[in-house]
Parts: sequence; structure tokens; C-alpha cells
Amino acid sequence: MAQHFLLSAKARTLNVVSVARMSDDEARATFRALRWADGDPVCPRCGCVAVYEYKTRRIFKCQGCGHQFSITSGTIFASRKLAVRDILLAIAIFVNAAKGISALQLGRDLDVQYKTAFVMAHKLREAMAAEHADMMLAGDVEVDGAYFGGYVRPENRKEDRRDRRLKENQTGKRRVVVVMRERGGRTLPFVVRSEDQAVPTIRERVATGSTVYADEAASWDDLHAAYETKRINHSIAFMDDGACTNQAESYFSRLRRAEWGQHHHISGRYLVAYAGEMAWREDHRRVTNGEAFHRVIAASMAHPVSRVWKGYWQRAAN
Repeated sequence: MAQHFLLSAKARTLNVVSVARMSDDEARATFRALRWADGDPVCPRCGCVAVYEYKTRRIFKCQGCGHQFSITSGTIFASRKLAVRDILLAIAIFVNAAKGISALQLGRDLDVQYKTAFVMAHKLREAMAAEHADMMLAGDVEVDGAYFGGYVRPENRKEDRRDRRLKENQTGKRRVVVVMRERGGRTLPFVVRSEDQAVPTIRERVATGSTVYADEAASWDDLHAAYETKRINHSIAFMDDGACTNQAESYFSRLRRAEWGQHHHISGRYLVAYAGEMAWREDHRRVTNGEAFHRVIAASMAHPVSRVWKGYWQRAAN
């Protein structure tokens, strides 16, 4: 039997200990190389390359506009308080977790407050999900949905219990994650209140002429008007003549394991962020942990200041 990729030596090209032992200069050199291709700083305000570095302070100054900036200015790590090495260590721990990592555990590993780790993890998720911003899928695309959240605690006594499947007995907090996944390609999730609300988004993000594979749910009936649609009835079989949603189910398996095994509860307002993270992990599951580490750093360095998470704990989107 072939060995799973994650169990092979080829998958391990990153040693978290080596990241923790980095000097501040080595950590800055890593950020610098991934932010600027040739390592020479560029002014984030005017794009000028005539930049000099202060000898007494870890900042740069543009000779063109006079703007002073640091190695993280204008990125998602702008206005940071953590040391650069600690940020690299956080990213290394984050990408090494195949099913994600909770903010509580990340905070313990970094010896920082829970809210610091929570915001750091969400900044990384935002940078990772930026890959999906303008993504279009084509070819063979599987579509499926799964419900998350809105748990209703059952009553103690049998005579007091209600049918939790009925709408009137639910909390109204349930959300459905709908995923579109190319066979052999990329994964694109989004969050809606019910599956039938997902059809317009699918038509926007799946190219005309694609073949869509879905299950027997009535929510997907409208897809027949726009695509060649093949359906599979899961009460009869999981695959029939090539029609299946196994790749979409694989994504949901990862997301479920992240919810049950790591986070235990995901709030509806943050569900799209966790869904995007698991889509990124699913797409990069055959990438070594060292390569994933560098990709997340590069994505973070290329991402602008977060309008959601900067100043979050002061309740202001600065």
C-alpha cells in the first residue's frame, strides 16, 4: 500500500525548532526576500526604489516622498507588536496543523494572550483566502453544501424534547457552506443561509460550458438550465457512471474535523474565514510544509492592511 504523502519524509521540509531559533536579523531577511523579489525595499506609498535604511532604527526612508516605513508597513502585519521572529513562528505552527489549530493552542505555543493569537490566525486566514477573490472554475466542477452551527441542546426528559429538524425549533443561526471544487483543480467555498441561495453565486463563479456534478437535493435543480449537470442519489450509491461529489465531500471532511477536533465551535460571522482556510489547506495538501510556510508568508506580505482585523479589539476598523 502506498504511503500517504503527509507521512513521507518529502512532506517535511520545515523544522519549527529552526524557526524558533532564528535571530531577529534572519527573520527580517526572510520577510524581506519574500516581500521584495530582489531584496531591495520599495516605498509602499510612491513605489520609489531610492530607499535608504537607518542605521540606528529598523526602518526605511524613501528619498522621493520622504515616507518612513518598516518591513511590514502596508501589509496585513502593519502596526504589529509581536517580534518578526514570533510572527514567523506563528505561521510555521499554523501551517503545520493539517486540520487547523485553535487560537487557544496557538496562544499557548507563542505565550501570548488568546485575543492576540485569535487576531493573528484570522489575519493569516484572510491572506490565504485572498487567492479565491477573483477565482473562476471550469471543466468538471463538483457542488455540494453542508450545514454548520445553530446547535440546539436537547431537553433532559424525553417528554420535553422537540424535533430539532423543524424550523420552528431551531435557533436561526445555522449556515450552509457551499463548495465548488474542480476535479484536479481548486476549491471555492462561500456561506449562505440555505442551499437554494447559492445558485446565483455558482453561476457567477463557474464558467459556461462546464459540467457540474451535484447530489439529489432539489436546491440544485436550477443548475440544469445553465450547465450540463449530472446528479448522484446518495441513498442509492456514492458514485454512478462518473457522477459523484466525492471531492466536495473530502473538503467537508476536513472542515468538520477542524470544527470538532480543534475549534469545537465556529461562530456564524467567522464561518466564511474558516471555510476559506480549509479550502486553502485542501488545495495545498500535496505541498510540503516548508513550501506552505513560504506561500503563507508571501501571501501575507502581498496582502494590504486588513480592514476587518486592524483595531478589531478596539471595535474600530481603522
